[in-house]
Amino acid sequence: MTALDFAFIVDPLPGLKAYKDSSVAMMRAAAARGHRPWAIRREDIAWHEGIVSARAVPLILHADDGDWYTEGEPETRALATFDTVLMRQDPPFDFEYLTATWLLERAVMGGARVFNDPRAVRDHSEKLSITEFPQYIPTNLVARDPSRLHAFIDEIGDVVLKPLDGMGGSQVFRVASHDPNRHVIVETLTQHGARTIMAQRYLPGIRDGDKRVLIIGGEVMPYALARIPREGETRANLAAGGRGVTMPLTAREGEIARFLAPILWERGLLIVGLDVIDGHLTEINVTSPTCMAEIAARFDVAGRVIETLERLCGR
Repeated sequence: MTALDFAFIVDPLPGLKAYKDSSVAMMRAAAARGHRPWAIRREDIAWHEGIVSARAVPLILHADDGDWYTEGEPETRALATFDTVLMRQDPPFDFEYLTATWLLERAVMGGARVFNDPRAVRDHSEKLSITEFPQYIPTNLVARDPSRLHAFIDEIGDVVLKPLDGMGGSQVFRVASHDPNRHVIVETLTQHGARTIMAQRYLPGIRDGDKRVLIIGGEVMPYALARIPREGETRANLAAGGRGVTMPLTAREGEIARFLAPILWERGLLIVGLDVIDGHLTEINVTSPTCMAEIAARFDVAGRVIETLERLCGR
């Protein structure tokens, strides 16, 4: 098989935790199949005279999670010269992230093969995109008006409030109608009515796990990672101390994922991470979906990504 050049736009390499990072898992899967992984920092992407290029570093990968890579000699290359470019920068989805999607879209117009498609990433808010599929989601309100949010809390009684641009459980609050802190929480999250947030009916089934269901190239992976909150914690995110348990998909999770898979793949979303709690779709993650490493013992998701890219590259 002809070796391919795979460029990964990632956070700074020294900060990646190789034992659990999905981008590292994909790099290792690529290298194991004889391909060449490269690392690019988002800030090193530039447009000049119609060409989008970046400073790219070739990587030699090691099995040791503590010392997992050696950098080769960096090169400045047009993104179109790579067989595939994978945008794996973590949120926040701020103006710099938005700018990166514009530059990557120019690269696509110049012949680069970029996943996830930059326009699709830009168009899919990981929180708000669930509203396209109301048949699968819990009762929700998206608003910035504190009075509407308080009316929703009073109506539902037990809700989760979260910003639209967070990740890893950051700034996620469970608020009951009788909570004495509800007003300050709403004030803080909305910045006194200046920022839109999401209010979502609390799902008691989170005790059994916030399930991460992965879709690769329109194909639903057979196992999910159930992120189970620690005692006394509402959030199940691994970054917030949740415990990960790999489980086969339930019938309901499979139903949701199979419905969304062809729609999202048609939009150029190669790697998608659905969050499903108690049979309800709560997020559609498209920036840098994780949990591949945690599921690897039961199913090689990272390997499936590389196999899919090989087919797309005609190899």
